[in-house]
Amino acid sequence: MNSSSSVSKLTESVIGCAFRVYNQLGFGFLESVYEKSLIIELRKHEFEVRSQEPIQVHYDGHVVGDFYADLMVEGRLIVELKSVVQLTNSHEIQLVNYLTATGIEDGLLMNLGPEKVEVKRKFRTYLKS
Repeated sequence: MNSSSSVSKLTESVIGCAFRVYNQLGFGFLESVYEKSLIIELRKHEFEVRSQEPIQVHYDGHVVGDFYADLMVEGRLIVELKSVVQLTNSHEIQLVNYLTATGIEDGLLMNLGPEKVEVKRKFRTYLKS
């Protein structure tokens, strides 16, 4: 299996886990509740997952910022969770910046919103469709 298809299968599995969490909890909890619940669900499926993964931003050889990605799955997928009424462009930019800072290619922006789970897949490298 090539790397691209294995990441696609990974993203599908993570999305499925998010839907299971949402179906059980519904909308209205803090992001941290969904994060902890998704960690439990991912580990039930034997995924290696790290929470609040530190990300350093470098400029000209100096650390100029520290951020924390919500979840790092299998060391190759960043998951940024939200629990808001509506995603904004700034949420998408945040995830792309995390991908850029880490060199990781794939990320999922997931909003456990008032009516549904909204998922946006983002890439570090721009891919023409």
